[in-house]
Amino acid sequence: MKYITFTVPCYNSAAYMRRCIDSLLVFKEECEIIIVDDGSTDTTPEIADEYALRFPETVRVIHKENGGHGSGVNAGLAAATGEYFKVVDSDDWLDSRSLQKILFRIMQWKRDEKMADMIVCNYIYDHLHENKKKVMAYRNVFKEEQMLTWNDIGMFSPSQYLVMHSLVFRTEVLRKSGVILPEHTFYVDNIFAYRPLPYVESIYYIDTDLYHYFIGREDQSVNEEVLKKRIDQQIYVTKIVADCVDLQEVAGQYPKLARYMMRNVSIMLAISSIHLLLINSEEAWKKRSELWNYIKRKHRKMYRQLRFTTLSGFTFLPGKTGRFVTVTGYRTARKIYQFN
Repeated sequence: MKYITFTVPCYNSAAYMRRCIDSLLVFKEECEIIIVDDGSTDTTPEIADEYALRFPETVRVIHKENGGHGSGVNAGLAAATGEYFKVVDSDDWLDSRSLQKILFRIMQWKRDEKMADMIVCNYIYDHLHENKKKVMAYRNVFKEEQMLTWNDIGMFSPSQYLVMHSLVFRTEVLRKSGVILPEHTFYVDNIFAYRPLPYVESIYYIDTDLYHYFIGREDQSVNEEVLKKRIDQQIYVTKIVADCVDLQEVAGQYPKLARYMMRNVSIMLAISSIHLLLINSEEAWKKRSELWNYIKRKHRKMYRQLRFTTLSGFTFLPGKTGRFVTVTGYRTARKIYQFN
């Protein structure tokens, strides 16, 4: 068995996928790489097959009909044989020294027969073409290099939340959680980084900058104009996240985790609300009201918290003044944290 399975969902990724895959091959004896060709129409399939031919002990390729990013993750998870599982998007890449640290720990755990359910590392917003970087770390949340439970964590700052880029899950935990991502849908990484959390019994934080999250492609899903065009999918994923875990049940065992997960729903609701305001049409305003009413109907207790005690409540302020305050706050945060 390999220590880590890396799944690389690819759709028309020929222009940049080599950078990603090459960064994963540094420790090819210890890792498994599953390239999922999601019905590409460029030379992605040929490049993927080339890697599989060159590194048959490490690289496997799945060719499938187009189903979107979530479908690629699902296919990779179903085929994974590694002890741990990590998704690496085809335009991103990993730092080799950080990966070495993680592999060293996993090897040590394997010898001691005591494994962490989830590894947390830092990630970098990498504006490669502008030579700008922003590191997102978790030193204030997790004690470094200690086995922790959710009851041991600290407070997340406003800019911090657990994302797919920062997480390495035990494959067994992901499968136990039953996480399956919807097809033909963007923003499903939010589900992947949320649903498995109550199944995680042990957490290990390594203070190293593992994941380079490339920012800069015009068609990137986090690009503001792209997100506005795909707002219905953002709303759809927000609803799935709100529905997929019973936070009252989580709070009974892990109250700190329940608070974090509530905050995560709040952030997603805020993103949806803000971009509907940026669209600035009557239809968008109706969608914003419908989204909030959906939460109110299905999760009344959650609604009260989201509306009056969390960040998302500030994105549902009434009138023109409320909309101005919300949009101004978003613009300021984007400038500071450089997230798109």
